[in-house]
Amino acid sequence: MFIPPFDSTTYSTYTQSPNPSWRYGQRVDSTPAGKDWVAGESAGWKVYNTAELDKVNMTKLLNSGIVPRPIAFVSTINEEGVENLAPYSWFNTVTTYPPIISFGCNNNALGGLKDTAANLKHSQGFSVNIVSEPFIENANSTAIDAPPGFDEWSISGLTKAKCVQIKASRIKESAFSMECELYKSIDITHPVTGEHTSTLILAHVKYIHVRKDMLTQRGVIDLTKFKPVARVGDISYARVGDAFRIVSPTWAQDKSKIQEALDEAKIPEALATLSLL
Repeated sequence: MFIPPFDSTTYSTYTQSPNPSWRYGQRVDSTPAGKDWVAGESAGWKVYNTAELDKVNMTKLLNSGIVPRPIAFVSTINEEGVENLAPYSWFNTVTTYPPIISFGCNNNALGGLKDTAANLKHSQGFSVNIVSEPFIENANSTAIDAPPGFDEWSISGLTKAKCVQIKASRIKESAFSMECELYKSIDITHPVTGEHTSTLILAHVKYIHVRKDMLTQRGVIDLTKFKPVARVGDISYARVGDAFRIVSPTWAQDKSKIQEALDEAKIPEALATLSLL
């Protein structure tokens, strides 16, 4: 199978949403694209009982179905001062006030803690860095199953930068880095076997380092310059394509539109509830 080379000249842009004229209650199959999507239902559903899936197939299914996933590129340091670098894609924001992020760290092949989980439990602080297109191969190299205590910085080709508060380094090439302290770690155990399989890390973000050329006049990150990379299953990564903006609905502004949609759909139960609100 021919795979074309990566096109570094392509940039994300903003477009209209898929159905900008959508109204409350409008069915998915009311547009040509929606009709094609719904037509796929004719093939039916395959239902998986997770109790009957082995680890390999469970991983394949979840990793390819829960996408795209942002990547937490985590820098830690152990008590002897040896630094560690590793990417994790079970990652996201938990809350912005206080600023808490989370990522999951599966145990290693022998069932023990990976260096990342072991290091951050010693409260040395750690940095979480966002990966962008120009250094995705560098980041991927640190996912190697190196023996405990190996410093992945040495093979990454990346540059250490000092942090304000924590001992661990941040990645200078990352345009968005967070200095973190451990908020809480939760051991994940299998509900049937009791086996400890993973550790959920909740991190309190103390400082955020943002490259100035990434900021818009509104003080947010410019997606078209940031070029973040995501995981999408097996060994696949993805770049961010075109983006679109959809206004978040508010009850005060849209109550009359909802009333019209319910009138048209003739749903008496919903109309009765609406009249009480």
